Amino acid sequence: MSRKVSTLFFDMNSFYASVAQAVEPALMDRPVGVLTTDAPNAACIAASIEAKRCGVKMGTRQDEARQLCPGIVFRPVKHDVCVTFHHAILRAVDTVLPVDRVWSIDECSCRLTGSQQDLTTALEIGRNLQRAILRLVHPALRSSVGVAPTRLLAKLAAGLEKPGGLHWLLPEILPDRIAHLAMDDLPGVSGRMRARLEAAGIMDVATLYALDAKQARAIWGSVTGERFVRELRGEDVEWPQTKRGMIGHGQVLTARNKTVEGARLVGRRLLVKAAARLRREGFYAGSLHVGVKCARAGHLSYGGEIGFTQDTIFLLETFDRYWARFPRYWPLAVNVNLGGLLPEAEYMPDIFAVPEAMARSRNLNAAVDRLNQRFGQDTIRYGQLPPHHVPYTGAKIAFGRIPDFEDFRE
Repeated sequence: MSRKVSTLFFDMNSFYASVAQAVEPALMDRPVGVLTTDAPNAACIAASIEAKRCGVKMGTRQDEARQLCPGIVFRPVKHDVCVTFHHAILRAVDTVLPVDRVWSIDECSCRLTGSQQDLTTALEIGRNLQRAILRLVHPALRSSVGVAPTRLLAKLAAGLEKPGGLHWLLPEILPDRIAHLAMDDLPGVSGRMRARLEAAGIMDVATLYALDAKQARAIWGSVTGERFVRELRGEDVEWPQTKRGMIGHGQVLTARNKTVEGARLVGRRLLVKAAARLRREGFYAGSLHVGVKCARAGHLSYGGEIGFTQDTIFLLETFDRYWARFPRYWPLAVNVNLGGLLPEAEYMPDIFAVPEAMARSRNLNAAVDRLNQRFGQDTIRYGQLPPHHVPYTGAKIAFGRIPDFEDFRE
């Protein structure tokens, strides 16, 4: 029986809290909760291993965390510091094995080739990877590693034991080895998808594992279902490359910004950040949408297609036209999305555009970008800033997105 694996997946354990402990040595071995923001009763986005043992987890608010874990210490998340540690981890891993794909700030996968695919060798590589991170980055940065024939199984293997686990999954021990998991513990099975599976009579992981590929396609409503169950069984599956579709930023409004004018200024600031990213990443935007969550009216959104642009001033003028259409309800959150992204290499200017005006716009945006990158955030700004300056506006770590260092200076 073949005992070959092709993917190594590593997951940093309690990443945000571990970074806080690495930055402040006095926090080592102490319960730590990392907060979304430095505000009264903010929620934890992460808890250290010591805090988790007391029942603190993501989403636990400060008051509850103190009851569960007396003596817990709280720190607001420092996105720029976490990004710095992320890159240090990648460099450490590269001394053992090249990183093939970064999935999130704390999850990556590596390809195993040739003799590396032997299970015993792959596990030794996993141990060396864990040691390299501890030695080259910081002893607080523990990781769990999984090896398997597919990324899905390798990710599941990495999650079987935390902190510091090292596990493997092969068809010879499946589905028994993962039968204890809930279906929505599997990456790609959301709560909604779990409900659809249960409606089709699929009540547990073992039954899902045995699901016919055609039936899986029907339940998912696409070929994604077939690919999922095949990968779960250890089959080699080729997933199509995803295409970048939008650049967006959002923000829950702080107390001082919860006015119509405050929300407008937050929206403009988010759009300025998105436009700078648009230029830096080499795209033109073909649409702009502005959304507001209101206390009385719920979610409201206005927007539409625009002429392909990278110009911040044009985008702000378009934003103001959309904003004028919003009713004056109590705002709670704002988001902006630049969509219809077109790579610069494929951009064709409007034949009626004035070349001199386009050059002036391009040069102005480039000059502002350079000055802010050189001298710091808001050295040059487009109009008034919101009443309350929220740290890391437009530069927060999100699922599937790791900010560039430039994001923190725009």
